[in-house]
Amino acid sequence: QLATLKGYKNWVSSVAFSGDGQTLASASEDQTVRLWSVATHQELTTLKGHEDWVRSVAFSGDGQTLASASYDKTVRLWSVATGHCIAVLDHRLCAGLDITGALGLTDAQRTALKLLGAIEDEPSSVSRVDSQP
Repeated sequence: QLATLKGYKNWVSSVAFSGDGQTLASASEDQTVRLWSVATHQELTTLKGHEDWVRSVAFSGDGQTLASASYDKTVRLWSVATGHCIAVLDHRLCAGLDITGALGLTDAQRTALKLLGAIEDEPSSVSRVDSQP
């Protein structure tokens, strides 16, 4: 039997069936992943945490974990049973190391640390030491 699973207002970019065929995961431009019951065609849960479009989803071999990849440059691992995010894989070497507001950095050091994920955008009122020629 064919079914239309409703709930998204934006594009769906990826779907994946669990290994046992009981659950369908869908990824969307609305930054969410949804889990659906194949038998009842009902939404089981919405997984939130990405900060940009979710591009792809895939179940682990045992069906206990779901991976989602997003344009926010992260892969999130989710517990299918609980719907909780159990890990965030980030491409940036220093992701999560927030030293925003650190003083005494040159512009070159600040740029490098921002690219590595250690510094977020700062208000212009933060004083810095500029590099000397």
